[in-house]
Formats: sequence, C-alpha cells, structure tokens
Amino acid sequence: MLTKKQWEFCIDEFGEMFPGAHCELVHENAFELLIATLLSAQCTDVLVNRVTAILFKKYKTPEDYLAVEVEELQNDIRSIGLFRNKAKNIQSLSRMLIDEFNGQVPPNRDVMMTLPGVGRKTANVVVSNAFGVPALAVDTHVERVAKRLGMNKWKDSPLIVEEKIMRWTPIDRWTNTHHQMIFFGRYHCKAQNPGCESCPLLSLCREGKKRMKQR
Repeated sequence: MLTKKQWEFCIDEFGEMFPGAHCELVHENAFELLIATLLSAQCTDVLVNRVTAILFKKYKTPEDYLAVEVEELQNDIRSIGLFRNKAKNIQSLSRMLIDEFNGQVPPNRDVMMTLPGVGRKTANVVVSNAFGVPALAVDTHVERVAKRLGMNKWKDSPLIVEEKIMRWTPIDRWTNTHHQMIFFGRYHCKAQNPGCESCPLLSLCREGKKRMKQR
C-alpha cells in the first residue's frame, strides 16, 4: 500500500502530466452539467457530448423536458445506454427542481442527491464544477488508478476510495486531482494496455510492476 508521502508524489505527477485537466462534458450551466453527468453513467463523455450538442438546443429548462412525452425524450437520447431509465429520471428530477427548488439546481451535494437518478458521483461532479465546492468524484478511472497504484484495496467501495483520497489530499486540490486522475486513467493508465513502460509512477505502482514482470 502507498504511504501518504508517496501519494503526495503521485498527485504532483498527475498535475505535471495533465495540468490542463478539466471536465470534458460540454455544458453552459449547472442544469446542463447535471443532465450531462446523469447521461454519462456507463457511457463515454464523447458520446454524451455528441447527444447533448443537439439535446441542449431543444431543451433549455426543466419545463422544456416536461413539455414532451417521455417517449420523445427517450428517442432523443436513444444512442446512450440505459436511455429509458435516464429519460424517466430526467423528467422526474425536472419536476422536483420546479416543485422544490424554484427550477434551480441546489448547490449542496446532499440535497442534490435527493433528486431522482442523482448519486454521490454525479452530485460531486456538479457541485465542484458548477459551484466551486471542493469535492472529489470517484468514477471508473479514479477508482482504477487508485487501486492499481495501491492507494486502495481492490475490494474497497468507491466511497472508501473517495474518503481516503480526500484524507490524503489537500482540500484545495480535490477538484483538480479528480480531473487529473481521470485524464491519467483515460489517456495513460488505460483499462486495457496501460502505459506502464513510460509511467513516472511505475516504481510505486503495485499493478504496474506486476505487469512489467509478466512481459
């Protein structure tokens, strides 16, 4: 397992490798980011952006999403996985935003998580990127990187991964570390064929060292 000092070295390297890491979901406001993040579950950001480029021209407000039958919304996002459930959740959360939050996305993670279809990861993404609240969302890339490095055990849940990273990372670096870990996992430490041979963290990475021995 990594030590805290080794982890500090890791996050510095993430920053060196990907200083411009950012949220790649295209959006103009908190509501669009909420919709895009909900759609991104089990789906790539590239596909989501392709869909929302059209979707966000048609639907601007929660009221717009409620003005059509759910079947029409399903058809609008049909190329995205789980489109039926996601369409229902979008309409349900739109209704709740209107009824309980004056049509605005609440800037509080726990409150946001009361919206249909909004889990901890989605809420963390929105509060950190749309409202500037320090948060660290654990997606598949963040989880994979943390476990490969030995920051966490393979059996640890995403919540445990999140809590440990936050304990060992300065609060003012949570959001940037989240983005940099995503870029590191998406473009370097890939699920398939990770770039172990050129990785600056290889000497610390339990998974990378195993992979290099097997070559």
